[in-house]
Amino acid sequence: MLKNIKNNDLKEYPQCYIHVSIAEQRLQLIDKHRILFDVLIATAKNGAGENYGSECTPRGWHKIRAKIGADCTENTVFIARRPSGEIFSESLQQEYPERDWILARIMWLSGLEVGFNRSGQQDTMRRYIYIHGCPDNIPMGIADSHGCIRMRNTDVMALFDKVDVGIPVFISEERISENPINANLMNENLLNENKADKVSTKDLKTNTNNA
Repeated sequence: MLKNIKNNDLKEYPQCYIHVSIAEQRLQLIDKHRILFDVLIATAKNGAGENYGSECTPRGWHKIRAKIGADCTENTVFIARRPSGEIFSESLQQEYPERDWILARIMWLSGLEVGFNRSGQQDTMRRYIYIHGCPDNIPMGIADSHGCIRMRNTDVMALFDKVDVGIPVFISEERISENPINANLMNENLLNENKADKVSTKDLKTNTNNA
């Protein structure tokens, strides 16, 4: 799949990346083969997949395209990537039992593998796939999201502060121990082309879809 990467975004972080294991329901932040951060998460109830409308968690190489919510309090509620003005509580959850709660912080993912998780009907960014916070009463370690990667609010806030926009994110179905990432292999497969996808301010501000 690496052969389809059409930009050199990964070169900024050749050995620093986020690894998400669907099998383990685990997220790790890795830098030079050292694990800096390791937490349970929750990926999609429908399993792994890239198609639009599937409510599956996409696989492969991504990057964090945008970080949203830096100055927001822990239980801030987001709708369409904007604070709704609400603070999550059990009573609010009871009032809106069907909501897919997105809280605290958002890290919006963009695919890097053209034809697999970028462009057409398999475009992670246009599917609005995020790493985001969720209510504490939603269990971690169990695949139960609508496609996004859910984290505890305290965990997502900590990760948010540790990473920059552009850091690579690798999502795999295998256990992390079964799928080690070789930074040299990454670099060998990257093309010398710097053609990052462009998202207009209008796209970021006006689209009201909420993953």
